[in-house]
Amino acid sequence: MKLKVTEEGLLIPKELLQGAEEADVRKEDKLILVMLGGKSDPILDLGRFPVKSGVSNGSERHDAYLSKPDA
Repeated sequence: MKLKVTEEGLLIPKELLQGAEEADVRKEDKLILVMLGGKSDPILDLGRFPVKSGVSNGSERHDAYLSKPDA
């Protein structure tokens, strides 16, 4: 499919977007990538599946645990 580039840019037909909520657009050399997705920010999924560490105050003192030297 060839599309006409206008002063405003390029209009992608809705049929090609397959009901996506968002699209990530990137340019790499002469290639433009349009990646369809539904979530805006993957950081929002952090903590969705927490693991048990056996430490009761890990969220309060995480810096201390991350920088703790190995014994």
